[in-house]
Amino acid sequence: MEQNEAEKLLTSGKTGEKFGLFYDLLLFYNEKFNLTRITDREECYKKHFFDSLTGETYFPYGARCAEVGSGAGFPSLPLLIVREDLQFDLFESSHKKCGFLCEVVDKLGLHAQVHPLRAEDAGRDPAFRERFGICTARAVARLATLAEYCAPFVKEGGAFVAYKGRAEEEIAEAKGAFDLLGLRLRLAEKLFLRGEEDERTLVVADKVKRTPAAYPRGRGKERSDPLGVPKEKKKC
Repeated sequence: MEQNEAEKLLTSGKTGEKFGLFYDLLLFYNEKFNLTRITDREECYKKHFFDSLTGETYFPYGARCAEVGSGAGFPSLPLLIVREDLQFDLFESSHKKCGFLCEVVDKLGLHAQVHPLRAEDAGRDPAFRERFGICTARAVARLATLAEYCAPFVKEGGAFVAYKGRAEEEIAEAKGAFDLLGLRLRLAEKLFLRGEEDERTLVVADKVKRTPAAYPRGRGKERSDPLGVPKEKKKC
């Protein structure tokens, strides 16, 4: 989505009203649940709301989407505000954060279901495994780990969309994981938010074959022993 178009959606009309209410709810619940360190209105709109909308073009019309590690609801909730055709299942292990997400979904009338589940458990549940056209996540884990969390949710022909910062090293590191999980890298789009120097990257990988039943492995192995990463390069 072009920045000028996104800025208009953020500040005017029906969508602008919803983003305003979302911001108010975020501030209110942030005092209780520590949802974000970014509380300034302009910064929040740019670094959370607009940043979430940068990947909008990679969410097909009418897609059923999953989000892993939803936290405060980025990118899912901004996408749902501007795309009423989308449906989201939000997976978040913190019950307090799930309470916040449910409140926003209810108050804004968004098409979403909130599940207080860990990704590694939900990804093995037949109700969710390979049921989604898109699985996405933002600021959850390094790419190889994130792919193991997300790929099991995506059906063949769907896609994994990861919101990352500078990502060249992570993309190279995740190649083995992608191969094992049935993913094929489509693109890595580099972005800069207006007035920001930090690089952002949208990583999009297509689901080209089913994920083997062994994944996700669970018990924290996705983070402690990321797939396809040489031992000397593994990071927490």
